[in-house]
Amino acid sequence: MMMHAFRWQAALLLLLALVGCAGGAGSYSSGSGKDWVTESDEPEVRKRARVRLQLGAGYFEQGQNTVALDEAKQAIAIDPTFVAAYNLRGLIYMQLNEMKLAEESFQQGLRVNPRDPDTLHNFGWMRCQEGRFADAFQFFGRALEIPNYAGASRSLMAMGLCQMKAGQHAEAESSFVKAFELDPSNPVTNYNLAVLLHKRGETERARYYVRRVNSSEFVNAESLWLGIKIENRLQNRESARQLGEQLRRRFPESREAGAYERGAFNE
Repeated sequence: MMMHAFRWQAALLLLLALVGCAGGAGSYSSGSGKDWVTESDEPEVRKRARVRLQLGAGYFEQGQNTVALDEAKQAIAIDPTFVAAYNLRGLIYMQLNEMKLAEESFQQGLRVNPRDPDTLHNFGWMRCQEGRFADAFQFFGRALEIPNYAGASRSLMAMGLCQMKAGQHAEAESSFVKAFELDPSNPVTNYNLAVLLHKRGETERARYYVRRVNSSEFVNAESLWLGIKIENRLQNRESARQLGEQLRRRFPESREAGAYERGAFNE
């Protein structure tokens, strides 16, 4: 169940990793003390490269990977110092399962700016996908050391997912708690805190977090099924029944709906 959940969350995390790629002007060299670069400061070459990058990010989100890759390559050709373009190219190669090419892209970006937190985050996520957990944790840690890193909650969430995958549940819980403190609305963070707490027997706390997901637009079969198991353990039969009806109605073909029909609450 946990690995199935991990795959669902990976898609969301990949989109979140695009934050550093698709944004407009407003970047700076993190921790360098340099002024922020606003739209009027950007050279014409960077503006043209950014247009290609934004187009590429849009195509990538739509699943048009080949077109997105071409746009990322054009952005790099226009401005070889544009770190975000290498970042997007790396993400596209990851999606195409071209891990060696993705690694080369991230490394090129870090040669331009070794302290770019978005590239460090994405490189860490790639290492996590490969099962190279020590390297993944190192990259996430480097990103989190960057002062004023806007994506800190995202990197803490990703590190928690990797720690779960590596079987480091106590460490994962700590990472998710820190991520929740920075961004309490994130469904991946809430869901995984609920998973870990439910597994440890802290059922009331688990209920708090899974309810946050099940009352949001991100509700899915996995979160409803977890909510059902939690309510069942707490002997809240009516609440469990209501969640079960929602699971049947909204996700009738899901594996979780089948488990509910069998009453397999302890699988």
